Amino acid sequence: MKSSLQIASEATLKPITEVAASLGIPEPYIEPHGKNKAKIDLNLLDEYQDRPDGKYVLVTAITPTPLGEGKTTTTIGLSMALNRLGRKASAAIRQSSLGPVFGIKGGGAGGGYSQVIPLEESILHLTGDIHALAVAHNLLAALTDNAWLKDSPKGLDIDPERIQIRRVMDVNDRFLRYMTIGQGGPLHGVPRETGFDIAVASELMAILALVSGQGNVEALRNLRERIGRMVVAFSKSGAPISADDIRGAGAATVLMRETLKPTLMQTIENTPAFIHAGPFANIAHGNSSILADRIALKVADYVVTESGFGMDMGGEKFFDIKCRASGLRPHVAVLVATVRALKSHTGKYAITPGKPLPPELLQENPDEVYEGGSNLRKQIENVRKFGVPVIVALNRYPEDFPSEVEAVRRIAEEAGARGMASSTVFAEGGKGGEALAQLVIDAVEGEQTEEFRFLYELEQPIKNKIETIAREIYGAADVSYSEAADEQIARFEMAGFGNLPICMAKTHLSLSHDPQIKGAPTGFTFPIREVRASVGAGFIYPLAGNMMTMPGFGSQPSAFDIDIDENGNTVGLF
Repeated sequence: MKSSLQIASEATLKPITEVAASLGIPEPYIEPHGKNKAKIDLNLLDEYQDRPDGKYVLVTAITPTPLGEGKTTTTIGLSMALNRLGRKASAAIRQSSLGPVFGIKGGGAGGGYSQVIPLEESILHLTGDIHALAVAHNLLAALTDNAWLKDSPKGLDIDPERIQIRRVMDVNDRFLRYMTIGQGGPLHGVPRETGFDIAVASELMAILALVSGQGNVEALRNLRERIGRMVVAFSKSGAPISADDIRGAGAATVLMRETLKPTLMQTIENTPAFIHAGPFANIAHGNSSILADRIALKVADYVVTESGFGMDMGGEKFFDIKCRASGLRPHVAVLVATVRALKSHTGKYAITPGKPLPPELLQENPDEVYEGGSNLRKQIENVRKFGVPVIVALNRYPEDFPSEVEAVRRIAEEAGARGMASSTVFAEGGKGGEALAQLVIDAVEGEQTEEFRFLYELEQPIKNKIETIAREIYGAADVSYSEAADEQIARFEMAGFGNLPICMAKTHLSLSHDPQIKGAPTGFTFPIREVRASVGAGFIYPLAGNMMTMPGFGSQPSAFDIDIDENGNTVGLF
């Protein structure tokens, strides 16, 4: 099969204005950035506020292997398949970070015959949102250090050991995780320890994804308010110091003004795709923007969006964080699984990025699929806790055996899914997702027998909310807290942050806190070592385990294979 880049380069593109017109977006609200992408003016929401919303479809997954299980590919393919079945559909996905693109996992715009095109434009710079966000973040970091050094604004009394904000950049670089800045003498600052995070780990990215508003002005005000609430440091007396306190929120908002507008592109079958925001799901809430979803729902019959990593990560946060903030409710959830991932959940196989799959993993073994299906059962159960019907999508590979496919179907039926369909959208495009699309249509347009519900109430104490997620979603028997975590929780509740939702930061490779534990573990103690607050984004995030906010390159990064050929074409980009 051809590479994704080759397939993308041979596809027929429509002018982006034509793609927008297919959704009925009037020309004054379309801001082209070249021929193939456009920003959409948020005042469209005000223009169409009386229109009914379309149907809202979430794509989530079982606990993935390090290779990923094809959620974005399924999201894009399902939107194309729905169009083939006569429903005006759109995809809504996150913007790709350059870290994974040049690292090992790849871009986040699908692949094969189920991708957003042009591939290069979709996964490299798009319309510059991440770059603008990084500049705004680094401005706040510089102003925080300057406020400490110059005592300006006066009286903040910043504790240099409790400056919270670090610098960011959108490239993997482990050498920048921990560093000392301010060296070279008084002219150049005062030395202190800090480091860099990858840009999409910035709280500004989570803020961008959660901003709401009926038009440009309302959204801009909401962005300004959220940035102003960001805690950038603490004083020597322990008082939180915000971006407003250092007088940086206004300038950061101005830098991010244009990032509020979602970017419209198209799939390989010319289905509209909104791309906006890109928070990670292991260290943030892992979902594309509320603004993009709301625009899409006003102009499409069906909107297919995705959440990062497994249902226990981006899926739970989609329901408990994003849906609370947006007021939107999904009509159905599609849970993506693969045979290889289910076999890996037996704990018998190690899947390592950049290395061939173990040969035994590719041998016919429906019993192992059924054994590893404990994870699929648990993730189906997790979706159903929110009162949302669930359909299993088996992202099928050529090497999967019919007996293994039937094992997945059996698991899905036993666990209470509305149905299961094999998906071959990577190889066949929308045609390979028609069976899945029909199940989605049947679930959405049929009788709704359950009512959406949240997992916890915001008024509950922070610990109660943490323990509800750990027990109900992860399968833990108990939760332990470090002394520091206990103190942090008490401080946040005293500061009035206790009614915020929880955004758990943990490994995405296990339902537990330990990436080596596969399947659906029970009876374990879930350890909270630290608790932080993203006050601007609007959530408390407890940390379980050692979470990396700046990735590093492996021995064979994807960057090695990316180049320009003799004709000036990009090669090696997946």
